[in-house]
Amino acid sequence: MALTLFLLVPVVAAAWLLSAGRGSPVRVARLVALAASALTLVIAVVVVTFRPEVDARWVPALSLRWHLAVDGISVPLVLLTAALGLAVVLHAGGREPRTDSDTGDAGDTGGSRDPYPAAAGPNPPAATFYGCLLLTEFGALATFLARDAVLFFVAFEVVLVPMWVLISRFGDPHASERDRADASNRFVLFTALGSTLMLVGILILVTASGTSDLTELATARGSGLDRGTQLTVAVLLVVGLGIKVPLWPAHTWLPPAHTVAPTAGSVLLAAVLLKMGTYGIVRLAIPTVPDGFASVAPFLAAAGAVGIIWGGLACLVERDLKRLVAYSSVAHMGFVAIGLASGTQTGLQAALFANIAHGLVSALLFFVVGTLKERWGSADLTVARDALRDVSPRTGFALVVGFAAALGLPGLVGFWGEFIAVYAAWSPAGDRPTGLFRVCAVVGVVGMALAAAYSLRVLRTVWAGHSGWTGAAAAGRSTDARGAELAVLVTLVVLIIGAGVLPRPLLEVTAPDSAALLGVRSTTVTATQAPGTTVEPGTTVGAGP
Repeated sequence: MALTLFLLVPVVAAAWLLSAGRGSPVRVARLVALAASALTLVIAVVVVTFRPEVDARWVPALSLRWHLAVDGISVPLVLLTAALGLAVVLHAGGREPRTDSDTGDAGDTGGSRDPYPAAAGPNPPAATFYGCLLLTEFGALATFLARDAVLFFVAFEVVLVPMWVLISRFGDPHASERDRADASNRFVLFTALGSTLMLVGILILVTASGTSDLTELATARGSGLDRGTQLTVAVLLVVGLGIKVPLWPAHTWLPPAHTVAPTAGSVLLAAVLLKMGTYGIVRLAIPTVPDGFASVAPFLAAAGAVGIIWGGLACLVERDLKRLVAYSSVAHMGFVAIGLASGTQTGLQAALFANIAHGLVSALLFFVVGTLKERWGSADLTVARDALRDVSPRTGFALVVGFAAALGLPGLVGFWGEFIAVYAAWSPAGDRPTGLFRVCAVVGVVGMALAAAYSLRVLRTVWAGHSGWTGAAAAGRSTDARGAELAVLVTLVVLIIGAGVLPRPLLEVTAPDSAALLGVRSTTVTATQAPGTTVEPGTTVGAGP
């Protein structure tokens, strides 16, 4: 009951905002969204604490069940999604799209100028904007809770339409209609292709296994499925979900989508929706068709490694700050792919940790960069501007923390997932090609150096400012973060530092279920215990199955 209520809160609020409440004033729409997202976060804490489960008949004729549950793998993602669902609503206050009839009751969250000025012409109501945010949150939460393969697919697809609306109708008002249409259409076409491949893989798996229950499929570990079937399912699932991560070379839809999307859309896209792809690989591919996945794993690792270099090099030359952060996501998700492909519990835990780390870091960066783009009117790094440390020190500090975490600075959350993923690639499971994975590990280290280079480039340009530039009077001084915007930034900074200093709690949450997923004895990688050391008699951290 608690899980069903957990999902009903955002979806009911979204349904009202998108239908009967579509014409509501900005203030009413905001309050409804704020109440729904806050209540969802409260219930999320209850759900992850008591871990209830619901398993009821859904479509009896097809033997499909309404099976929802939460375990150590989904707990961090559920909390991340619920927390960011509230954060984007708080941050959007005063930035809602407005129509000419709105009377300016949007409030003030920091003095940033309205990115959707009424003078620019009619825009869809703010209720639709908030409804799409809540519907996206609902789809992500349902995906992380689903324990039926078909239910997982349905939940996965729920986010497609609201995110398309956010990009196409609420996208950057400075972008042309053509650019918004191109970005939203790329998003739909690529993700629809990924969905098609994933659906075919799920249908083959369910038909061959005789069940769609993910718990039963994981327990069976591919028994009764011949190697050809396992390989077919693994290829379809990994390629389909890889498009949604996205992995190189299917990443080309991501930078345009981020560049055009509103700040709230970019945050949910990077911090939540991309994680649905890697979570799908963890939940659907790795435990259900282990032999098939082992055959695909080298290609997954290679794609991740290429993405690390590709994304890093693109960031070194990218002129648009928002697009640069998008390309950095391609690089960071490459480390997740390498960890998943390694075939060890160490690699799986590294991938799960890196998922959360990237969610926190990308959310912080897109909140900051989106705000700067609203204030500046563009995110062009070649335009000379005053040093952010002087005109907006609080926002500037958040930018520094975000990029420091992105480059993998020890003591911040970005370090642990990528460091452990590189170790896992250097010591993969016995059935993985060691030479290839060690090359991927070396590539990962090079990628970390590239991350340091492009992060310092951005901080030198934006935080330190252009040498000799004194254009504050002409360009207009930026106001600093305050109110709800400051609260969101401070919370993310604290989490990034806290999880970087104390990574053990998150690793311990994922350890038992990650071991069960791989069919190995549970071990935990901690900050005080290097990977590869013995934690129990006869048990080595990172030992493969």
